[in-house]
Amino acid sequence: MASIESTSPATIAPLPPRSLAARLGMTSVPRDELRRRYTQSGSQFVKIMGADVHYLDEGSGDTIVMIHGFASSLHTWNRVADELKREHRVIRLDLPPFGVTGPLRSSTGEIDTMNLPTYRRFIDTFVQALGIARATLIGNSLGGLISWDYAVRHRDAVERLVLIDSAGFPMKLPIYIDLFNHALVRLSSPWWLPEVIVKSAVRNVYGDSRKIDAVTMRRYVDFFHAEGARTAIGKMVPTLDFKEVDTEALRTLDVPTLVLWGARDRWIPPAHASEFASRIPGAKSVMYPGLGHIPMEEAPERVMTDLRAFLGTPGADVSMDEDSRRAPA
Repeated sequence: MASIESTSPATIAPLPPRSLAARLGMTSVPRDELRRRYTQSGSQFVKIMGADVHYLDEGSGDTIVMIHGFASSLHTWNRVADELKREHRVIRLDLPPFGVTGPLRSSTGEIDTMNLPTYRRFIDTFVQALGIARATLIGNSLGGLISWDYAVRHRDAVERLVLIDSAGFPMKLPIYIDLFNHALVRLSSPWWLPEVIVKSAVRNVYGDSRKIDAVTMRRYVDFFHAEGARTAIGKMVPTLDFKEVDTEALRTLDVPTLVLWGARDRWIPPAHASEFASRIPGAKSVMYPGLGHIPMEEAPERVMTDLRAFLGTPGADVSMDEDSRRAPA
């Protein structure tokens, strides 16, 4: 039986400036330091596959599980979750090897390779550990793939499905991820990966990089430079072959589905929104002009408008107007 542990509120204090060695990626942020900086007042930990998995479980009502994307964390949902938890039980977690959770490790301490079969075992175990019988799944990017794959495998356990710039269809990996397909980068990145590269990647996922505040940028850098993170990512990236993903299984879904997409997504082509919508029976699709790969972080109020409508909030309507559906990239 998995043990569940609560943590005390994190101390809110200005983060110390990074040294030159840290900015060059020549050092790593210790895991205990990440806990101090990035756990929240309601943070909890549950032991899953040997790892202390960081998650938040807030609010009451119908259950929503929110799953973030590649190199992100549960913090990407902060502003959306703050609204949803007023009327729902909202659970969000840091997927391994990201966020406060960090990598899964073998019994000998070696970092495990994350791939779709491993994520399947992980998310199934997490759901069972928290006793979630039925939930709405909201997933972004990699988290979208994990969400719809779970819905295909556990159809009676999913109330609704929301895919936000979801992975799944064959695509060219973004350059910032594809770098780790090169052996030299995989070997050198744990010891040298300048933060300027990480910052450039973060700017690239926003439609308008001017919306990124300093606290958010620092969090992304800290998590990417976290102890074990770069080694884990180097092991994971070569397994990201979306040609092997069975997207035809989407046609078997019988669950209300909403597909949300940023028209300026540079990581996963906006055209994939229609691919999902055409395969999932009855799915609704919304395209957001000017937004990038993580619209729930870049413009949470716009995403919340559509989530409220989809989840049945009285008086709300999904924004299916022509401008939303056919936005220029």
